Amino acid sequence: MSKTFGQNDIKPLLNFGHQHYGENKVQECKLKWQDLKLQYENIKLHMIGKLQTNKVRDCVKYFDFIHSVDSKKLAKKISDEQIKINKKIKIFIQVNIGNEDQKSGISPENLEEFYKKCNDELELKIIGLMCIPPNDRNSDLYFSKMNKLLNAIGLKELSMGMSNDYLKAVEHNSSFIRIGSKIFGNRG
Repeated sequence: MSKTFGQNDIKPLLNFGHQHYGENKVQECKLKWQDLKLQYENIKLHMIGKLQTNKVRDCVKYFDFIHSVDSKKLAKKISDEQIKINKKIKIFIQVNIGNEDQKSGISPENLEEFYKKCNDELELKIIGLMCIPPNDRNSDLYFSKMNKLLNAIGLKELSMGMSNDYLKAVEHNSSFIRIGSKIFGNRG
């Protein structure tokens, strides 16, 4: 995750050949990456944070992946915007794996129905599932549940794990991890 870090912080990684970067705000992405995407053609931008429907138009324009699709309204808006500009984004469904009231995401019980709507009706390119597990030091349990959900639906990609638990996430087949502070240091 390169959120809150500027171009000068990111350029050494770009010059080294790193291609995938996560952001959690559309406006920050637009300001930071617009010129860099022209200079570095292989950059792939990942929208990690909560996406509001009024930001979808710019999100679809700048991002290559969205990790936080968590409602039918948002999925419909993404579908509509993709059609307008003829671009398909790779999408992860955000699962509220701990059924926490304060977190976004589709409940595990509603996941199959939501996936079918996104895939069949809205023709979104759903490639996997994403979660942010509860902060109860039991991430193994939640990562294991996510892996089972992924297999039950028949998808291939898991987006889970951050700087504090990414090794456990990888043990449970996470293919996309978010380790910004391990790379850039703590945010100021």
